[in-house]
Amino acid sequence: MTDSYQRFTTTLNFFGLLLFTIATPFCAYAQERNVADIDDLLDDLFFNEQQFLDELVESNFPYNFLYTSVSYNNNTYFSGRDAGTEQFNIIPQVSYYHSSGFNASISGIYYQEFLPNWDFTSLSLGYFNTLGEQKMFVYNLGYTKYFYTDGYDGFTNSIDISFGVRNRKRTLGSTISASYVFGSDESYQLVSNTFVNFTLKRTSNFAVRLRPTLDFIIAKQSLATEKNIFIELINFLEKRFVEYPNAHIYHYASYEKRAIRELATSYSSEFPKGNIVNDDLLRKEKYVDLFSIVSQSIRTSERDLSLKSIEKFYIFERKADIVKADDSVIKY
Repeated sequence: MTDSYQRFTTTLNFFGLLLFTIATPFCAYAQERNVADIDDLLDDLFFNEQQFLDELVESNFPYNFLYTSVSYNNNTYFSGRDAGTEQFNIIPQVSYYHSSGFNASISGIYYQEFLPNWDFTSLSLGYFNTLGEQKMFVYNLGYTKYFYTDGYDGFTNSIDISFGVRNRKRTLGSTISASYVFGSDESYQLVSNTFVNFTLKRTSNFAVRLRPTLDFIIAKQSLATEKNIFIELINFLEKRFVEYPNAHIYHYASYEKRAIRELATSYSSEFPKGNIVNDDLLRKEKYVDLFSIVSQSIRTSERDLSLKSIEKFYIFERKADIVKADDSVIKY
């Protein structure tokens, strides 16, 4: 199980990096020397960062910008999946956009329940420009360096290339981006983004806009890795309960039990054994939820009943190589 755990840990770190990439788009736009309406541009800035930058390049605004933003998410998902720990995350970012198309950015991400809470800091450099007289084609080149607080060195560098096309009115466009991430490990991701932009109503005081987007993400470590690790887990559990028929699976809260059920359902056609083994474990009541026992039997002075809070009340010394809350979900 050690190899499976290491592969799963690498996958989670990659998905965490993917979460950060999606949450903090990195872009800057080349501009020519011409007078533009700064009030309209700043109005767009507070509406939507991408919309603001699109209109900034179209207006040929001659100035440089120092742009700051803070994103708050009330729950954390890795590649669209719940990590099993309810926690918010905060992503601050400071970016400098030069009128020539060069840009620089510093950012990071804070997780409520991770140890340490500040996961990593990133430094980025990039260049953006357009092609053609109508500026219908755009491209972006970038490099990002990641500094992880816990010393993780799996994916510490990212080289990004993107190419996009849009219509003359900028109401419809599509972009495809490719990233190569590397460190002690390496991977890649392809992201396709298509948008439609509607201005429903606009006056001098306010604007109502609608910008639906459709994204597709392909990564080297994706469902194939997940399926293989799930198969290894089911085979391990089956063998373990043959050797120790009186054993149980102890978990804290419902995530592990729910995740196994969802994975067994997802891969039921390719790996029906997953559903068979899991159904057998459910019928024999092999899953034991320690959280339900704790919540019904004790009261504490802590704000919650998380494992980190409960361990303060008994003699316990962490010996496993776990520094983040979601690491425990993977390993145990």
